[in-house]
Amino acid sequence: MDLRPLRHFAAVAEELHFGRAADRLGMTQPPLSQSIQALERRLGAPLFARTRRSVALTPFGAAWLPQVQAALAAVEALEPAAERILGGQSGRLELSFVSTADYSILPRLVHRFRDLYPEVELALSEATTDRQVAALAEGRGQAGIVILQGGGLLPEGFSYLRLLREPLIAAVPETWITQGRLVPAAGRLAPAAVTAAPLILFPRRAAPYFHDLVTGYYEDRGARPRVVQHAIQMQTIISLVSAGMGIALVPGSLRSLARAGVRYLDLGEDPPHLETGLIWRRDDPAPVLRNFLRVVADEADAPR
Repeated sequence: MDLRPLRHFAAVAEELHFGRAADRLGMTQPPLSQSIQALERRLGAPLFARTRRSVALTPFGAAWLPQVQAALAAVEALEPAAERILGGQSGRLELSFVSTADYSILPRLVHRFRDLYPEVELALSEATTDRQVAALAEGRGQAGIVILQGGGLLPEGFSYLRLLREPLIAAVPETWITQGRLVPAAGRLAPAAVTAAPLILFPRRAAPYFHDLVTGYYEDRGARPRVVQHAIQMQTIISLVSAGMGIALVPGSLRSLARAGVRYLDLGEDPPHLETGLIWRRDDPAPVLRNFLRVVADEADAPR
């Protein structure tokens, strides 16, 4: 249906006067009357009850008016909506993240991005680094927070930005300390105590860099880790530590994950550092991604 007769109908219905409606529309009264009559013929029912002194909506016209007004408002909103989409002020951003980011960089990024772009739908999903890389390579999702050293071995066409570098610490069962099985010194755990304890660890397929960083800590000290359990969720790893199954080497930001029965201790003698970064496809033209990258760059450069 042509929008012009709808606008003509709405103007007359709101003014209840053909002359004022014509002035409002910037036209003369005769073509306005002809337009309303043609619309009534098309609909098969009168929209107005006319006399020489007054114009009133018919029951049908009164019932149809709100729908016409809503349709016209929706049409008028299309151009500003397109501008917001093209400017990245609205739309949808799909962001995946490793579980460790939930305790470090992710909350800050989400809070900042939502403050700046409240109309953007932010779809978050937790996934291991390997699954994120595979999904993005297949065109699913737009960006991912991963654990990779300097971008690692990414497929062609990917970009990488370092977000955070933090030391590993030890998560140990509280009972091991109270019972004297582990004896920290000034809140630190000696390398010999770490290498002698059973270890709970990410499987290498899920987080190769994280896995190798932990096992490299043992190898650098002439030891081999005694892995008693693999787990891909950080919450699961900490739960197993709480149960006394073993210790885990985790990012320092995980101190915010308080769990009864778990103590976090610094590692003595030059602890390894874990790097968390953002990956995305360079050929993704989405304006919302462009705006998100600006927020990420600001957060990555911000002092801690």
